[in-house]
Amino acid sequence: MNVKILRLNKAGVPVSWLTREEAATLLVKEQVMWSLGAVVAELYGGYNNSGIQSVLRLPSIVACEGQVHNAKYNAPLDNRFLFRRDRNVCLYCGKTFHSRDLSRDHVTPVSRGGLNAWTNVVSSCRRCNNRKADRTPEEAGMELLAVPFAPNQYEFLYLSNHNVLADQMDFLSARFSHQLKE
Repeated sequence: MNVKILRLNKAGVPVSWLTREEAATLLVKEQVMWSLGAVVAELYGGYNNSGIQSVLRLPSIVACEGQVHNAKYNAPLDNRFLFRRDRNVCLYCGKTFHSRDLSRDHVTPVSRGGLNAWTNVVSSCRRCNNRKADRTPEEAGMELLAVPFAPNQYEFLYLSNHNVLADQMDFLSARFSHQLKE
């Protein structure tokens, strides 16, 4: 399994996912201020004069030095993340699909002034997207099953990693909006 380490800034806000190698580099350079969670990997190095091998234990969550940004977070809109936000469900018919069978639907069509933004797009099966066409759901006589929302920084980090560990999920989900919680 390709385990990722959750990187936080010094204020405890999630910033990115790290590879084992990136996390090890931060630890060795003493740029990790504090850590949380279980050890997810152990990296073995050389032996000292006493014959003891060095071991670097990587925790699942690390907080590092760096700037703390207070600006509003804008998650990049990508179909992979959109379909995961909507749990691969067509938000018109309610059926679950493989991501290759879903498309991005603009609730208010772009041709009619709708934005290509998280709050105006939903996952849709091709059949429902074609049926809705260049109309609003109301005009097409279709009910939208959920309100589209923009994920916050915590939610986006969850959406961008398919192998979130339990302690990482506990940390992230404490700040999820009610829409993303199961």
